[in-house]
Amino acid sequence: MAQAPGAVGDASSDAPLVVEDVTMAYGDFVVQRALNFTIQRGDVFIIMGGSGCGKSTVMRAMVGMQAPAKGRVWLDGKSLWEIEEVARQPLLQRCGVVFQKGGLWSAMTLAENIELTLGEFTDLSAKEMREVAKLKLALVGLTGFENFYPSEISGGMQRRAGVARALALDPELLFFDEPSAGLDPISSRRLDDLILELRDSLGATIVVVTHELASIFAIGNNSVVLDPVSKTQIATGDPKVLRDESDDEAVREFLNRGEVS
Repeated sequence: MAQAPGAVGDASSDAPLVVEDVTMAYGDFVVQRALNFTIQRGDVFIIMGGSGCGKSTVMRAMVGMQAPAKGRVWLDGKSLWEIEEVARQPLLQRCGVVFQKGGLWSAMTLAENIELTLGEFTDLSAKEMREVAKLKLALVGLTGFENFYPSEISGGMQRRAGVARALALDPELLFFDEPSAGLDPISSRRLDDLILELRDSLGATIVVVTHELASIFAIGNNSVVLDPVSKTQIATGDPKVLRDESDDEAVREFLNRGEVS
């Protein structure tokens, strides 16, 4: 079995997630190539770039949904795609994923959506699962909405319910795929605030796929910028520093939306 690198770029040995020379492809069609970046413990790490550059595809390799065509994803020191399935699943249970638009089952109540995950991966009783579901919904500001269906609540509340479900197994890493897409500015800001609260209160490491500048600058302390033309990364680092100090005009243009001095 391959051994975790002591360092990749600025990686430290205890970094929870390292992407090493990763290429994502569909057959012969390359989406992104030669990706190298490190997510440090406690980061709110942004995967950003223009529409269609492959942000969500890259995230899929990090959460066990799609194997890279080349390279390695190191999750807590283990090469995610080189270990056996029996070892991979417990590792992935330490990750929570919030899909676009919440990804809730429409025929289930909010509590039932959370209990479904608990029933599959824990030995909790029905009463215990109900209590956990109630607690997770309370963490995201949805106390009293346990018996509501997704269609009965707003889009912003659906996203928060999706976060509650992602928290079901007390993950150490949380992944968000375009969390603010389609939300009004107030709901988007509340979701940003929730992401920071979870980072601070739970000690979680958070990865966010987005191209929304307001969210990027509000929550991100580290990032990678993916380029749809060269199909590789063109920058890594604090988004605010990249916006103000990057030597790459494409990076500054993206982060200033064309207003480059």
